Parts: sequence; C-alpha cells; structure tokens
Amino acid sequence: MYEHERSLVKTFEGKFTIVGVNSDPREKLNSLRKDGTILWDSFWDGGSTGGPIATKWNVSGWPTLYLLDQKGVIRHIGLRGDSLEKAIEEIVAEAG
Repeated sequence: MYEHERSLVKTFEGKFTIVGVNSDPREKLNSLRKDGTILWDSFWDGGSTGGPIATKWNVSGWPTLYLLDQKGVIRHIGLRGDSLEKAIEEIVAEAG
C-alpha cells in the first residue's frame, strides 16, 4: 500500500495531498517516516481502530481510504489501485 501511495504523491505532486492516520505502534510509525516509506503527514491514533480519529470516522479496519474533493466533501470510500487513481485524476481535473 505505501508504495502505491508514494507513487500517487509523485504523480500528483502539488495537486493532491495524503493525510494518514496510523494505528501501528508509535515507534513503527516514526521508523516509517524516517526511512522515507511514508512521505506525508500521518497522525498516530492510539494503536488501534478504537482511537479517537478512527472512532469519529467509523473506521473498523486498516487501511481505510477516504477520498475528499477540494471542498472537503467525501467523494469515495475504500477505492484501491486503478479505481483510486482514476478518481483522483477526476477530482484534480475538476479542481482545475
């Protein structure tokens, strides 16, 4: 998953932002940031899907992806692979 996310960051540089929420042990998250696996902001959510962010967004498992448009409207939930990339392309095009 991280490899695909990194490619999306590079493909849509300056037009698309990933904000992550992570439930791995905090040390693992810090290591992923340091070694360049995660290139985007990623918040630690207490080590489980019972954390405050996951609870508010009704996340029951990882990874859960929400794709928001430039207005902050949730447009898609749970897309992967080519479907995700196509949806990002559409939203970026709409934003101009």
